[in-house]
This record gives sequence, structure tokens and C-alpha cells, in this order.
Amino acid sequence: MASISDIIEKFIKDLMEDSNTVQIQRNELANLFDCAPSQINYVLTTRFSREKGYDIQSKKGGGGYVKIDKIVKSNQEQILHILYKKIDKEITYIQGKVLVKWLLDTNLINNRESKIILCAIDDKSLNSPIHGLNDIVRAKILKNIIEELFNIEE
Repeated sequence: MASISDIIEKFIKDLMEDSNTVQIQRNELANLFDCAPSQINYVLTTRFSREKGYDIQSKKGGGGYVKIDKIVKSNQEQILHILYKKIDKEITYIQGKVLVKWLLDTNLINNRESKIILCAIDDKSLNSPIHGLNDIVRAKILKNIIEELFNIEE
């Protein structure tokens, strides 16, 4: 059974299907799904972040709203550069997995490529006895992959 977060995420994505943008009111959405507004906030921050290809604008107050825009391909190159720089010197497997999922969700890589990348950055593949070394090696692998796939210069 899908969680309430999954259901809310799907609902918002369905609303965005035709226009890549949607404007919602947090309280109305919370009432619709019979949940607290904080649940809506959770979904917005975890499922619709910039790293996942979305831009969120929020206006609080009586007539407040949340506007969600899906970042289109023309802006994706800029996002790739941001993600590339965000990797820094180390990255955890979970952080790497989120990045790879975003690349897949935005059709910058295909399913096969995502599986190969995830295998390459998995702790089982890296298997270093030195604490923290896996995260450093993982960052180098991800940076090299992004450089090669998307012609990004450091």
C-alpha cells in the first residue's frame, strides 16, 4: 500500500502533467488528504526539491500558495553544473542514489545507465577498510561519470 506521501506526490505530479507547473494551497491540499499541512511540507521538500528537478516558490499568509515548476531541459544543464559542484570531495551512497534518481527522472540517463552507476558507487563495490574512504572514492566516480556523460569541465 502506498504511503500518504507517495499519494500526495502522485497527485501533484498528475496536476503538473500538462503544464509542468502547478499552484496549490497547502491547507486545501491537507484538507483534501485529511492530513496536517506539515505532511504537505514534507512532500514538497523531499519529493520536489531543486536536486530532483523542481523549483518551488511559496507565499505565506491568508492568500498564500505554493507554486511548483518542473525544470525543463534547457535549465537542466545549469542544474547539472550545480549538482556536479555539490558533490564536493565526498558523497554518501544515499546522496549518490538521490542524484542518480534525479538524472533518471529527468531522462538525462536511462534505466540501464542508472543501474550501472548505482552498482559502481555501492559500498559493496568500493569495500574500503578505511572509514570514510568509500565516500571519497564514490564522489570521484560520480564526478568522472558526470564529466564524461555531460561534457562538464571542472
